[in-house]
Formats: sequence, C-alpha cells, structure tokens
Amino acid sequence: MSAPVPPLTAETLAEALRQAVLARDFGATPDALEGGGPVRHFPSLDLAVVAFPEGGAPVAANVLFSRDLPQGWVARMEPGCGPVANVRYLADQTDALFNSVAWQPEAQWNAMAWTPLPSGARQTDPQAPRFVQPYPASLLKLMVLVAVAHCVDRDDVRWDDAFGFAEMTRPVRTWAMDMMAQSSNEATSAMVALLHRCGLIRRAGGHEVHNGWHAWMARHGLHTLRLADTQPDGGWQNRAGAGVGHLQMTAWDTVRLLWLLDPLAPPAPWPRQDHGPLLSAPQLKVVLDCLAAQGVHGILSSALLAGLPGWVPGIPAQLPAQWIDRQGHGQVAGDLYPGDLRAAQAEAPLRFAHKTGTTENYASNAGIVTGRPGLARRHYLVAVLTNLGTRYAPHPLAFSTWRLPALGAALDAWLAPHLEPSGKPGTP
Repeated sequence: MSAPVPPLTAETLAEALRQAVLARDFGATPDALEGGGPVRHFPSLDLAVVAFPEGGAPVAANVLFSRDLPQGWVARMEPGCGPVANVRYLADQTDALFNSVAWQPEAQWNAMAWTPLPSGARQTDPQAPRFVQPYPASLLKLMVLVAVAHCVDRDDVRWDDAFGFAEMTRPVRTWAMDMMAQSSNEATSAMVALLHRCGLIRRAGGHEVHNGWHAWMARHGLHTLRLADTQPDGGWQNRAGAGVGHLQMTAWDTVRLLWLLDPLAPPAPWPRQDHGPLLSAPQLKVVLDCLAAQGVHGILSSALLAGLPGWVPGIPAQLPAQWIDRQGHGQVAGDLYPGDLRAAQAEAPLRFAHKTGTTENYASNAGIVTGRPGLARRHYLVAVLTNLGTRYAPHPLAFSTWRLPALGAALDAWLAPHLEPSGKPGTP
C-alpha cells in the first residue's frame, strides 16, 4: 500500500519545499571556481510555491537557504499572503569594477556593507535572519514585459507600433517576444529604452527622478520587484549602473506577481491600493503568450536539455514545438541542443508558462504550471532565485547544476497527488 498523502497546508507545503532542497544536497554542488570541488559555502536559494487545489483555498509557502541558513528558513507572511515579515532582505552588490562579489568563494559577508531591500511588511521581526537576495538574471525580463504592457494600457504605445533600436526597427510585440521566449538581451535593451521613452521611468542630471514601475508595484503590494537605475539608451546591466544590486526580485513577490497575471487563479487575497486587475485582458494575453512561448526549459524544467549526457528531468513540462527542428533537436537563440526531443515533447503532461535567467553566478526560474487537457489537471505557481549560475553547470549547454531540475521534479511529484483531485491525472 502507498503511504497516505499528508494534507495540503501551508505548513506541510513549506516542509516539503525544505526537505526537497535538503534532499538534493546543494552543499555538495561542484563549483568551477573551486576546481570542480564542492562549493565553499551553502548556496543561496529563495523558493516559493502557490498551489491551487480544485475546490479549495490557495496554499502558499516560501523557504530560503543560504550560508547563514543551510537547514532552511520558512518565511512568515502577513495575513492574506501579504509581505514576508521574518526575513531581512539585503540587496546584492558589485565592486567598483562592476563584478558580482558576494558569490566569490572568498567573499566574507560579515566584512561587507549591505543595503536593505524593504519587503513592504508593516513590521519585520527584529530577530529575523538576513538574506542576501541573488540577482534575478534574465528573470528580470518578466518585470520589463509587464511594465511594457502597463505602458500599452496607459496608451503610451501599442504592441504593433514600430520601435527602432540598434539600427533595427520592429514591432514592440516582436521585441517583447524575443526578450522573453529566447531571452534576447538586445530586445531587453530595446524594451528598457521604450519604458524611458514612454515616461514610466525618467532620469535627470544623471539620477533617476521618477520610477512609475516602483510606484505601481507598491500599490499592488509587491515592494521587492525593483527596476532601478536603468538608462534611456536601454542600459540595464552592471556597466550601465543598473544590473546586480539595482534590479531585484524575491521569490515571494515574483509568485505574487504571477498570481496577478494568472487568469485561472482566484483573486489575490492580500491588501492592495489598486483593487482592479493588474492588466487589461488584451495586454494580459500578450504577456501570457510570451511566457507560454518560452524556449529555455533548463532550470526547474529541463526538456530542452534531454539529449545532454547525465540529463536529469525536471518539471515534466512540454517544450513548445516551435523550438524543435525536423530532426527533433532543440534550437533556441542560435544554440543547437542534441537528441530527439519529439517523443518527450508529445508526452509531457504539463505546460509551464515561465521565464528563466542565468549568468555565471545566478540561475532563476518562475512561472505558471498547468496540466495539459487529458493528461493532468494540477495548477501551481513556482519561483526560485539562486546563486547557482553557469559556473556550476556540468555541460557547456546546461544552464546550472542538475540539482535544480531535480528540485523541480521533486516539487511537482509532491504536489501532484494534492492537485489531481481524482487520483487519475487529467480525468474528471
């Protein structure tokens, strides 16, 4: 007989997330900067999930791990899935040469000066542990996309307007899709320039004097979603004075942003100054289409990487067919991924509308998981931000350690019996 399924509560979900991380043994992750030996410090992971059981109330949890918290820390939210109240978030940082320094093996956190990242909580527990929030890498493009959609709602621009950038003119919609589905940095620069052109962000005298994104997110209770110090020419990376320490996301506010974008989710329960929908229906559709078209399935889901040696499956999500060539190989952003991915693509029971992010030092992933009709019915949101970038990857085409897709698979396996109401996925 199979073991009974524990009830789905915030407490059981949090413990399941904590145990899933611990079981993956992230403290033994090989690090290229240690000559392939294990990491010197336990990695930082910020992991949040919101589950939507059929006929029941949403269930949410957020756990955080770091060198300070190797056994994990369960976030405590204010009522109604409000801000986290028992974590002191600290902004990531760079040195004078714009190098990300917090994640170097020799980094001494206690000797570094840190800038707080306010969570929006009415009162943070004075005994709360610190948590250095890893840079979101290209996950930040989700914020840029939603900000562009907001500009469309404000009638500042239209999706089909031609927008010129870097000697190329294309519709805003095309720039946005390339930014998301293939994670184009050039398209991201174009969309950041557009935000300045629309007046959502303004600079004067070398300083940011207005940031409508921050004000808008604050009205929706999402204070840690930050797009600070970007430039009118589209600059958003470290050398532009933005990037690490300026563009920020926590896993908890990321899943709450997704909650506001998810058309299948019940109304968000936390207090908001703006009570209406985040975006109008036409703009929401564009955002969701961009998320659904994601080609980079290589962090929590890993279908794109199935032909790599030592492949580890993740969330069993379908890779969109547009990224599979006639031989079954994956082709995304100019890279060719080996193997025949067609069978797995056809059989995958889930859809994952999401965005990933990777640099040498960071890996992140967040999105909306839903079942494919006839194959599954589960529905949940997930976000993870880590310092486990490509320097921890086992192969040049991999994005991070295999431990991250293994974590995605473990989370999905735990959630499945709670979210498939009949016990037979995809059936009434």
